[in-house]
Amino acid sequence: MIDTNTLKGLIVKKGLSQKALADKLGVTPKTFYNKMSKGKFNSDEMYKMIKILGIKEPSKIFFANHVT
Repeated sequence: MIDTNTLKGLIVKKGLSQKALADKLGVTPKTFYNKMSKGKFNSDEMYKMIKILGIKEPSKIFFANHVT
């Protein structure tokens, strides 16, 4: 399960909106919001987010064992 709270924080920290990140990923904002609510992205989307957001430890976000 994806730690969406941490992911949202990184999006804000990078100065992006979720819509802007959706555009960079090549998906519609609606699709992005749906994926965030389900906590499911494909591997290409995860890879792009790692690069765009400069995520140092992606496994803690994209393969979180426990999300609070």
